[in-house]
Order: sequence, then C-alpha cells, then structure tokens
Amino acid sequence: MKLIFKGIVQGVGFRPTIYRIATELGLKGYVLNKGSEVEVVIDRNIENFIEEVKQQLPAIAKISEIITISDEQSYSDFQILHSENGSHESLIPPDVATCEACQQEILCKKNRRYQFPFTNCTICGARFSVITDVPYDRERTAMNDFPLCSTCQTEYQNPLDRRYHAQTISCPQCGPFYNLYNSTGNIIDQNNIIKRFANEIDAGCIGVLKSWGGMHICCTVNEIQRFRKWYQRPQKAFALMVKNISTARSYAQISKKEIEILSSNARPIVLANKLKGESVSPGLNTIGLFLPYTGMHHLLFHYLKTDAIIMTSANIPGEPMLLENNEVFSLHADWYLLHNRKIPNRVDDTVLKIWRETPMFLRKSRGYIPDPITIEYPSNVISVGAGENICGSLSTNQQLYCTQYIGNGAYYKTLEFLDNSLRHLMKLFQNKPNVDGVALDRHPAYSTRQVAQRFAEEFYAPLFEVPHHWAHAVALLTDQQVDEAVVLTLDGLGYGDDGTFWGGDVISATASDYHRVGHLSYMPLIGADRATKDPRRLVYAILPEFAQKMGFSASEITLFEKLKKNSPQCCSFGRYLDALACLLGICCDRTYSGEPAMKLEKYLMMGKPRFSFEVNRSGSIVPADVIFQQLANQIKKPLSDREKADASYAFVKTLIDELVEIAVDYANRHQISYIGITGGVSYNIPILEMVAKKVRQSGLTFLVHKRVPNGDGCISVGQNVIAGNQLRCS
Repeated sequence: MKLIFKGIVQGVGFRPTIYRIATELGLKGYVLNKGSEVEVVIDRNIENFIEEVKQQLPAIAKISEIITISDEQSYSDFQILHSENGSHESLIPPDVATCEACQQEILCKKNRRYQFPFTNCTICGARFSVITDVPYDRERTAMNDFPLCSTCQTEYQNPLDRRYHAQTISCPQCGPFYNLYNSTGNIIDQNNIIKRFANEIDAGCIGVLKSWGGMHICCTVNEIQRFRKWYQRPQKAFALMVKNISTARSYAQISKKEIEILSSNARPIVLANKLKGESVSPGLNTIGLFLPYTGMHHLLFHYLKTDAIIMTSANIPGEPMLLENNEVFSLHADWYLLHNRKIPNRVDDTVLKIWRETPMFLRKSRGYIPDPITIEYPSNVISVGAGENICGSLSTNQQLYCTQYIGNGAYYKTLEFLDNSLRHLMKLFQNKPNVDGVALDRHPAYSTRQVAQRFAEEFYAPLFEVPHHWAHAVALLTDQQVDEAVVLTLDGLGYGDDGTFWGGDVISATASDYHRVGHLSYMPLIGADRATKDPRRLVYAILPEFAQKMGFSASEITLFEKLKKNSPQCCSFGRYLDALACLLGICCDRTYSGEPAMKLEKYLMMGKPRFSFEVNRSGSIVPADVIFQQLANQIKKPLSDREKADASYAFVKTLIDELVEIAVDYANRHQISYIGITGGVSYNIPILEMVAKKVRQSGLTFLVHKRVPNGDGCISVGQNVIAGNQLRCS
C-alpha cells in the first residue's frame, strides 16, 4: 500500500522516523521525498503503522493529510530512496531554535562540535531561511556550498543517529565558519573570536552579529544612550535578548503563557509588562524580550558577563535587514562577527504580545513562516499589502501563504525584497508559476502598487484594487474562519471610498461585500503627511485656540489656516490617540511610527473614567472632535500622571463605547453573531479590554486576530481573499 503524507514533513526528521518505525515493525517497502510530500510504501499492517507514526512524530513535524493508494509491488526490505520532483504543496518548516541536545554538544569540550555555532540536527536549526527550492535536500539549501566530511556523512547515513538525513548538518571540518572583523573591516586572527567579541561587547562596544536569516546589531543595556545616538533612534524601543527565563523575569512580569512562548522553538520577541529597562523602551509599559535561538547566541552568552543585550535588526534606517558581509561595514560598528554561509531568505525576528492567552503578532516572521491558511477559492492570487509593515501573500491550491515581514514600502530595496519573497513562495508552492489575479491597496500613492503592476503585466493578470479597511476586516474573518462580522477597523490611516482617510470605522463585512456602518468625526490633516508626524498639528486642527500652547508662531498659524481649507480629512482613531497624547503632554514629538499612541497605553492601563462627556451622536457618526474639546475644557491646570491616566481613559472609553454600540445595534438588526476588532489600535490591551467587555455584555461573540498580524501586516491576506472571491464569481 502506498501512503502519501502531506504537511510539515520535510527537513524535520520525518523520513528517518518512518524508516525506524517500518524497520521495528518488520515492514518492507520504501520512503522518499516526492516534490513537497513524503511517499511511503509498506507491504502490510497499515493501521498500526500510521498510529505509530502519529505517536512518534518528530517535534516540529505536522501531518495535514494522508492519502492511501493501492500498490501491489513486492519489496525485499525497507529503504530510504533518493528524492524525486513532484507537486509543490509542502508545508516548509520554519527556522527552529537549537535543541537542548545540540546545545549540550556545543558546550561539551569532549564533543567534536564543541563551540561550533552551526550545530543542528533533524529537529532544530535554520530551515526556511536556507531553503532555495523543494524537495528539501541539501543541494537545494545554502548548505550546498559545504560538502559533508566523512564523519558527518556517516552520521547522515546512520538510521540510528539523530542526524540521519538531516540536510543542514555540518561540523568544524566541513561547515561554515565565522570571522571577526574590526571597525575598518580587517579580519582579527586569534583562537577564540567568539570570546573576544563577547569581551568587546561587555566593554561597551557596538557589534554586528550575523545570524541565520539576517544580521543583528548588539550592545549592552548600559550602552543604550550611546547606541541611540549612534543609530539615530532617540526613543524607539529595542528588543533585549536575555540569557534565560530567570533574567527575563527580572525585566518583566511574565505570565505562564508568555514563558511558554518565549521558550518555544519559535523563540519570538514577546512584549511583556515592564519591571525595569526604561532606557530600552522609553515611555512604554512593555519591553520586548527573547531567548537565544542559534548556537552562536548560546556561545555568546557563555562568554558574556552581562545576562541581557540589546539585539536589533541590522539595517540602514528604513531599509531591509542587511545580508551581505561586504555591505554591513557601512553601519560603522565597532566589531563584526560574520559567517560565510549565504542567506537565501531574509527573516526578521517575530514580535508578538499576549492577550488573554492569545498571541497577537505585531510582526510574523522567523519561527512562524510559512503558516498556510486554508481558503475556499482555487485561484492563484498575488497580493502586495499596504504601504508600511508590509507582508505579501500568495494563494494556490486552496492554501494562502504569507511572506515573512517585509518592512516599509517607501524604499526601493524593500519593494525588491517584497517581489523576491513572493517569487520565492511561488517557487516553493507552485509546480509552474501562475497568477490569475493581483490585489493591491486602493491608495494611489502606495509604492507597493509598482510590485503589483509588475506581476500583473508579467502574467497578463487583472488588477484588483481593494479598499484598505475592507481588507482589514476580511483578514480578521479569514483569521477566525467566519463568513461575516461587524468589525471595528481602528488604525492610523487608510484611503477611504469617499476620498477621505479612514481609520476609526465600524464596517460590516463579508469576503464579497462590505458596508460602512459608522465612524468617528473627521478632522483635517494640516499639511497632509506632516500632520501624522507632528501631533501638535492634530491638536491645533481640533482646538485652534491651543495654538500658542502647542508652540506655533504667528506665521505658522497663518499658514495652517490657509492649509486647513484644502487639507485631507481623516477619522482615524490612531490620529485621535496621537492628538490626545500631545494634549496631555505625554508625547508631542513623534520620532517613530505610532509613538504617541503607543505611549498612551501605560496611562490607559491605570486610568479610571473620572472625566465625563456629553455625547450627542448624530446617527452613525461619533463626535470625537467635540468630545476632545470637552476634555480640553476640563483641564484647568497641569495634570499629574494619575490625572492624565484618568483623562485618557475617559476619552478613549467614550469613543469605544459609542463605536461598539453602533456595531452591536447593526449586528442585532441584521442577525450577525460576531463583533471584531482589527488594525494597529487593537494591539492596545486596555482598548481590547474595553471592547471585549462591551461586546460580552451584548451577548455577541468577540473576534480578535490570532494567526495574522492585527496591523497592516494582515492587509495582503484580506486583499487576497477578496480578489480570490471576485475571480471565483466572475
């Protein structure tokens, strides 16, 4: 009988497991990789065999389907055969943190892999970041440049060895290696370069460390102010790589669920409630922590005196993470520890936070990509996302695959990265490149449109312009596998159907249609994009009498009054949060995207609704500007932090209550069971709690994201599903 196993069955020790089970049961036949699936032929005892496979499944393997086909051939024994080309429907495994067994080898002086950073086996190591094609064999990975030595070859061929058919194994004799470079790019020749690098970091230097899917810049926490000045990031939060969970607990209050995810083989950055480290994440109530995940990380902490270091993506501001050794010296760091293995697929660290046991992805990448979502339409659709926090998507064979985190589309190299990542997905999951449709955001100025148009022209495929917030809502529906919901789409800005900018809306949506049920009142964006970067302009737009308090000169006020007449209008919840943060003196200078609104969260966490407002809602429009004016009128003196917390909580809760009431009323009138929330604002935990409580009181079911990012990282998912449904109905 022939069995076809589909799922995550390549590069995870699946074939060796099959071999061992078949041998133990005395079965005859074979196992081989066939394209992206694993084909097994056994002569008898099928049910027992399948049960044993499920019981002994390798840690990172996953079976999505088993197809049974009659096979009457006879075999003399059981063998592992050479891979063959076949269908491209594999669930390619993500990069997996170095396992404990490999960690022990790295730190054991008697082991031949002592201090070898690339130590891995069938259940750990780089996967997605090194794969160039399927089926997953060594010649189709970045390890193709490093032929196995005789000892590694023996391990590879031994069915009883845990490195049996592990495609990316190597050792100090045959594998990649690191070099240490100084600030001028010259190689430093000495015996223990890892120890030297660690000593330099402890001494206060800034270093660049090449990892599996890219490069990191690192330094000690004590050097954070120098680092900020050097990297021109005065306020941006950075992630801390900590030696262990004990160290993590010293920096943050960590729940049982957060410990579980921090320690998982995905090793994401987890945003936890901060206990210390204000210099690392200024003004925020959270701090990003993650554990070592590569052999090099473990070796680095073996030699470091400190138990936590700043570890952030190494890139020229705005551009993707650097990959090439000869390019990274442009960063002008003090030291560079770089290896000679190619990086076919750039993969940033994943960032998430936990709400009520549910992981919410701010950035879904290393350790979690690819992660296909089952869809109903058969079309091959490419979707390119929005303008920032970009992820692309590909649908094929009724599976939807997202790219890793891409970045900010304002930069050419980011667009090139998006294009390459989408083509890589096509190479992995399609037998032949094929595109039936291309989806993009309706915003005419988004540079991702260039990538979409390129694909459309190349494959003679139609373009589908998808409204930003409809894509947000449908991404949530797809994430939760429901057909219809009323969704609060709350974010910074999105191009609306009426030529204004949305972002504080209630939308009733299906994959086929949507209806804008309600929204916040509009305010002018004085100077357009300049207003999103200067929260004082937002305050002035609502409260012109506050011009002097905001520090504007007479000439600026005259200019603003002229600009105001033709300024774009926006109802963005995110912009109202920015204005609130500025009004309360929490943040009036935005140095990175989302900063003012993000710094509000810690105040909302401790606030009480001690301010009250008279809300005269006009139908489906919530008068956010009037409520804002009422709040300003109640502020007669400089506020304490407690008063700022109460003021912000009261204002935000009033807006949320009104929007949820609109959503619930519409849902009840149209027999819709679900109320959801999406968009960047939905990362704010106090706001989530406000919405959840109000929806729960209504008796309806509350939806939040769980598999795709809440923010614009989900846009390509919604775009893809909407375009796919339109193609199916055409």
